[in-house]
Amino acid sequence: MTRHFLRDDDISPAEQAEILDLALELKRDRFAVRPLTGPQTVAVIFDKSSTRTRVSFAVGIADLGGSPLIISTANSQLGGKETASDTARVLERQVAAIVWRTYGQAGLEEMALGTTVPVVNALSDDFHPCQLLADLLTIREHRGDLAGQTLAFLGDGACNMGQSYLLAGATAGMHVRIASPAGYTPTDQVVADATAIAARTGGSVALFTDPREAVTGVDVVITDTWVSMGKEEEKATRLGDLGQYRVDAELMGLAKPGAHFMHCLPADRGYEVTADVIDGPQSIIWDEAENRLHAQKALLVWLLAQNAA
Repeated sequence: MTRHFLRDDDISPAEQAEILDLALELKRDRFAVRPLTGPQTVAVIFDKSSTRTRVSFAVGIADLGGSPLIISTANSQLGGKETASDTARVLERQVAAIVWRTYGQAGLEEMALGTTVPVVNALSDDFHPCQLLADLLTIREHRGDLAGQTLAFLGDGACNMGQSYLLAGATAGMHVRIASPAGYTPTDQVVADATAIAARTGGSVALFTDPREAVTGVDVVITDTWVSMGKEEEKATRLGDLGQYRVDAELMGLAKPGAHFMHCLPADRGYEVTADVIDGPQSIIWDEAENRLHAQKALLVWLLAQNAA
């Protein structure tokens, strides 16, 4: 059966660790593994605008010896005259893998169903699993073993980053805290899934409404934009609802001494985070952004190897 990566818990704790180990190796030697030499092509499809995802996948595929085929759905039949499953059946005969940055999770699931090449979720409304691999890699580099680390995600807990932190953090054996107001909490199903994973890995999952309580004593403080793509018409409401979750120096001061700050970018300085924090000594956002390259390369290498076995 073809292995895909559509959400963070599509891989086991051991598999997650294996991918992160490989990412560290590829960061030390970018061209050590080249399974796409030929070059083989990887289709990278975008429904949404992108900087880090587009650059890191294009560069990473080239590093692995392959050729990235960047496709905009605005200039293709996908989502218009053609279904995701039909598009996948066309692409699978010509490409080694399919990467898709989209809106609905259901489209990714449809594309992966019965597809003979791996499908990778490069972002959906529900999850952002490639970003989480990069984030876990960054935490591991700066703080050591992931198991037992405590992190707090502040803001819109129902966004793809909040939900992916629950699943990926629990898979890594971390203690994950989500602080958000009513109406911005992760789905009950994702919380239940993460809780079940944490019970097996020694991690934990906790939901908070008070950001100060959530941040107290944690190792890593994380936030994300309050106005994600597709939510622009809700900006005024969101800024009002989420204002108390802004990460500033005072809030960072409640975290463990030496705690780190993370943000997947792009950031709205002055809204979800103040400039002195995101540009300050506790911030590791640039390592986090770079690690998209290494983590995604490792993921592709791992998926290709799994599907060749």
